[in-house]
Amino acid sequence: MSDEHIDEVSGVSTTGHEWDGIRELNNPLPRWWVITFYVTIAWALVYTTAYPAWPMLTSATKGMLGYSSRKDVKNDLAAAEAAKGKYVAAIQAKSVSEILTDDALREFAVAAGAAAFKVNCTQCHGSGAQGSKGFPNLNDDDWLWGGSPDQIKQTITHGLRFASDPDTRLSEMPAFGDIITADQIAQVSAYVASLSGKVRDASLIQPGAKVFAENCVACHGDNAKGNREFGAPDLTDAIWLYGSGETAIAAQVRAPKQGVMPAWVGRLGEIKVKELAVYVHSLGGGE
Repeated sequence: MSDEHIDEVSGVSTTGHEWDGIRELNNPLPRWWVITFYVTIAWALVYTTAYPAWPMLTSATKGMLGYSSRKDVKNDLAAAEAAKGKYVAAIQAKSVSEILTDDALREFAVAAGAAAFKVNCTQCHGSGAQGSKGFPNLNDDDWLWGGSPDQIKQTITHGLRFASDPDTRLSEMPAFGDIITADQIAQVSAYVASLSGKVRDASLIQPGAKVFAENCVACHGDNAKGNREFGAPDLTDAIWLYGSGETAIAAQVRAPKQGVMPAWVGRLGEIKVKELAVYVHSLGGGE
């Protein structure tokens, strides 16, 4: 620091501050700036008096105008509920198939169903409904129980193998490891793999076809195209829930995995289930 002195060029006194040979002039602030500064202070005092602002021990000042952002949000939500009320009432009154014939109602149901899907279904079926091992892809046209709007609704409503719902969809593949020999499991696995062009030992296909005819056609059909009445999958389309190839098929034949899906109607209600059915149907694989 240096002693205060008069700047030789401007004739203005300095503050006494000096940095690297540069002295700070002691010019007063512009009047317009000072006035603006005091106006903002006054405005802040008025604002924080009129609106909730000052924190206290357990709450905050309420403000003289009684404004509440929570109340605004509550009113906005109430207005939104009222605006969609006519659509919700229409969804409640109509079947899923009828909803699909009304463009405005279908658009509303798809949007609402998409939101419900993100909250309740992505954990198993994925954010894009693409599924994963053991959880079906809802975008394709491979449906164990049928892909019509009403069939999709039935599945969502009552679930799969959900013990507490008497109307749940039921199917159970026997553990063939307790029924047929290991050689027969290898043979039938080779045969099933051959139906979609994946087999390593072609010599097993013919005996495998005989094992299939004796043990599997009752559910999967003579042509292995499956049976929706039992939720038996089509074995010829190369779409596999638990993995493809003879090893994965043999594991499923030997000790089959039996997936479970909750009955959603008790959790979400009839309206939300319909919206979900419309959304799932809209993904492109619906029939």
